[in-house]
Amino acid sequence: MNQLKLLFGFHAVTARLRHDASSVKEIFYDPMRRDRRMTEFLKYAESVKVRLIQADMERLVGLTGGARHQGIVARVQQISLAFSLDELLDGILGLPLLLVLDGVTDPHNLGACLRVANGAGAHAVIAPKDRAVGLNATVVKVASGAAETVPYITVTNLTHTLRKLQARGIWVLGTSDSATDNLYQTQLTGPLAIVMGAEGQGMRRLVREHCDELASIPMAGGVESLNVSVASAVCLYEAVRQRNEVARFGLIPTHSM
Repeated sequence: MNQLKLLFGFHAVTARLRHDASSVKEIFYDPMRRDRRMTEFLKYAESVKVRLIQADMERLVGLTGGARHQGIVARVQQISLAFSLDELLDGILGLPLLLVLDGVTDPHNLGACLRVANGAGAHAVIAPKDRAVGLNATVVKVASGAAETVPYITVTNLTHTLRKLQARGIWVLGTSDSATDNLYQTQLTGPLAIVMGAEGQGMRRLVREHCDELASIPMAGGVESLNVSVASAVCLYEAVRQRNEVARFGLIPTHSM
């Protein structure tokens, strides 16, 4: 049997129930919460035949370590969305759109990045095994269901991975405040991997050197940079916008070379 892990919060647990109810072994819930949201959630959980267990607040807090659980905690089996990078790439239909995170260590930022990637239709989020937070329960909750649908691939060597993407014909765009060109001067219509740096320090030197191109996000106000999840959203949705324009006018997808 796969190792069990915890999910908590309505979005994360509901997403898992919809994706694979059989992987949910049991759900602990607060019987003192009787609002409509809890009532509808329990009704749905019962309909897919998941074991429900009443639990007081002390037990729920003990399970989650004090995280905001909304009265819902589930024990679930680990499921693998992405097998390997090669299998992921082989299975992509159409133009690849990937988000690469170089060392994001804050679970709230990673969760938000997964949510953004899901919304923009990215095929996967790629990150190094070291110097990264990983898919813990906080990440899954913040992702609001996206962690159950967006493959999160961890790799041993990020620069080697970027070379592998380039060998597959995927253009690697790094983001940097010091880049000469800004995002809106860059063509994002071909197979694309967008690399975002870690909180505060940005991309590591070797990662930067393995990018095909660097672009900045124009900043008109007093702040110097955006949160990594916000920056990811800006870049991914600009790629989506450009691709929609290509599809609308029947142009040939391309990228800067």
